[in-house]
Amino acid sequence: MSTTNAGLAKKLGYTNIRVFLDGEPAWSKAGHPVYATNTFVREGNIVLLDLRGDGSPVKGRIPRAVALPYDELDDRLDDIPRNAPVVLYSNSKNETMEAYLELREEGFKQVSLVKGNYQGWVKAGEPVVKGPIFTNEIKWVRQLGKGEVSVADFRKAVAGELPNTFVIDSRTKDEIAEFGIFKNTVNIPLDEIPKRLGDIPKDKRIFIHCSSGARADLAYQELLKHGYDVKFLLLDITDPSCDCEIIKP
Repeated sequence: MSTTNAGLAKKLGYTNIRVFLDGEPAWSKAGHPVYATNTFVREGNIVLLDLRGDGSPVKGRIPRAVALPYDELDDRLDDIPRNAPVVLYSNSKNETMEAYLELREEGFKQVSLVKGNYQGWVKAGEPVVKGPIFTNEIKWVRQLGKGEVSVADFRKAVAGELPNTFVIDSRTKDEIAEFGIFKNTVNIPLDEIPKRLGDIPKDKRIFIHCSSGARADLAYQELLKHGYDVKFLLLDITDPSCDCEIIKP
């Protein structure tokens, strides 16, 4: 979250906000890892990769993990969904860090590690499974969270194929000037939404997007409080799956 977004969040009633000015990309670029919580590893909609190639996964592995030895990672990059949160673990800190940095360099934006690798997972008393591995196929389907709109429905709305839908672009005017705006959308920056409720129809479903989903989520929460039928897009709008028509200013 940027300082601008933090300020907007405070205006909308959020408290105890802290900002790392350089952001997660700079943190990762500097070689620092991001760790997944054990709850996220257990329950999240993720691709969980066991990088151990010495037969260890048969003796014990984290539930739902796909065995993909680190030596095979380069050959399997196209099998990993680009928009999936990817979580890695191994027996070697160096190996997991190398894989982490490689995926980041290849353009994967949601990569994290199991804290303490497999040993840390076991030490924390988390569940494991043992026995033969019958497939190493990576299967992942995007699951929508509360209030999210699917990319398919969002694309239909922007294309004018979803009647009675009002689409809001909650980015700033400067972002619009640089990137352009999707067809059939109306720009109402996040900080203007509380004072522009009269411009947002109550008799239509509302879809909101920003650049990545963070501000759209805040706008969603604000409109929800005022009784709107609203959903938000949690997606980087540069993602290839969001190939909506762009109108340049």
